[in-house]
Amino acid sequence: MKKSVVTAALASLALGVVFAMPAQAANVSACLITKTDTNPFFVKMKEGATAKAKELGVTLKSYAGKIDGDSESQVAAIESCIASGAKGILIAASDTKGIVSSVKKARDAGVLVIALDTPLEPADAADATFATDNLLAGKLIGQWAKETMGDKVKTAKVGFLDLAPSQPSVDVLRDQGFMMGFGIDPKDPNKIGDETDPRIVGHDVTNGNEEGGRKAMENLLQKDPGINVIHTINEPAAVGAYQALKAVGMEKNVLIVSVDGGCPGVKSVKEGVIGATSQQYPLMMAALGVEAIKKFAETGEKPKPTAGKSFFDTGVSLVTDKPVPGVKSIDVKEGTAKCWG
Repeated sequence: MKKSVVTAALASLALGVVFAMPAQAANVSACLITKTDTNPFFVKMKEGATAKAKELGVTLKSYAGKIDGDSESQVAAIESCIASGAKGILIAASDTKGIVSSVKKARDAGVLVIALDTPLEPADAADATFATDNLLAGKLIGQWAKETMGDKVKTAKVGFLDLAPSQPSVDVLRDQGFMMGFGIDPKDPNKIGDETDPRIVGHDVTNGNEEGGRKAMENLLQKDPGINVIHTINEPAAVGAYQALKAVGMEKNVLIVSVDGGCPGVKSVKEGVIGATSQQYPLMMAALGVEAIKKFAETGEKPKPTAGKSFFDTGVSLVTDKPVPGVKSIDVKEGTAKCWG
């Protein structure tokens, strides 16, 4: 394919327009629906899906919410995918409970639905889930924070910068996983906010972006200016939290941990903004999803979960330049080689 044709095709994808693949593959179509089209994690997810679709001769349409939490746009996207005759839908759901009825409508129409990164509630509302083990991701940063604090962990003051009031599953898993790793009893592990550990200063929501992280951090500082450990849902929220701390001269007093492993996040670990982050691999997630849709279209076979798990595990690694005993990690140099965004 000539360079000008490739450029035009990529431009069409950026606008959410169908990129018509070779005629013989036009009957295999797929949709990718992400939470936003600005978060580097979902940008990389789209890149992975687009590249794999081109390789396999799959027609791909991409959709995204206006902001993280915009479920209405995702519902509309599912309707469009059903109407267009898509064989499969890959979705990173903003509202993991609220989207279920729309997903059921797609599946009833014979469409393969794969949840990416964020399991639906219940998880079997989708045909399959391709995701990071988000509970493990949370545990890793919790264990690292616990070992890093040493004896001070007993008197820690911990804040949680979560995602959204609706408590999507990815939010719950990372939050509760951190507690388990840090040594906090999460009570009901399927719910945020029912814990009774006196070390918890509080929870606030960020919508997964820097501004949300900054405001949430400010709110928690008003509750307790002595807060010294912060769990963040993702790295943009972590950067926002750091900005709020720096504004009041507390950036060196608070240990921040996060999840994502994007290149900006790994850079933040190198610079000391974030102490450690759990790195996930969105490009692989999306590429495997497109492969599964192609296989389903040709054979009717649905993807199977990783042995011993209820989902297909796409991997996670703890990234830090300050390793601790008993917690496996990779350094920033290796994290940079594997990062995205």
